[in-house]
Amino acid sequence: MTPTLADRIDALLPQTQCEQCGFHGCRPYADAIAAGEAGIDRCPPGGHVGIARLAALLDRPVVPLDTSRGVEKPRTLARVIEADCIGCTKCIQACPVDAIVGAAKLMHAVISDLCTGCELCVPACPVDCITLDPMPLAQADDRRYADAARIHFTRREARLGRERAARDERLATSKSDVAAPTARNAVLEALARAKARKKDSP
Repeated sequence: MTPTLADRIDALLPQTQCEQCGFHGCRPYADAIAAGEAGIDRCPPGGHVGIARLAALLDRPVVPLDTSRGVEKPRTLARVIEADCIGCTKCIQACPVDAIVGAAKLMHAVISDLCTGCELCVPACPVDCITLDPMPLAQADDRRYADAARIHFTRREARLGRERAARDERLATSKSDVAAPTARNAVLEALARAKARKKDSP
């Protein structure tokens, strides 16, 4: 299959899925650029190199990074300080690529090979037990890590979509289960009133 323009744009993005660009992940941002709905200057993790690559692909002038979205800085990896972790799972819920493992009331850990350095787990942690360490340059510059992050993000989004659909189905079923007896009761009450009127009539 021939890659679309959005595919080629997405291939140049760092796949941090950090949402600093204002979109829910790198692919939605790529789609917006391809549609002419967003500029190429909104990705702090990609920085000036990323902007230059996008400009070359799209035959546009190189522009400065929009610093209202964040500043360019070295990439980082999240790390949980084990002694302070309370096992609340909030960081797990915030991680866009399933790079954090653990369970409720148990210590969590970050799988460094999967971490994109999005930093979304940091504000999610209620006890400030997540620190940021420098990401090795080999990892930051290796497209294989970016490609893997894209896959993990896509799989997570699909899983969350299935879970939402299942919840909605359960909710709809529970509502119908409540509504059915109510409807039956209303019919029985109407029949009772009709019988009472018939009995009272001369």
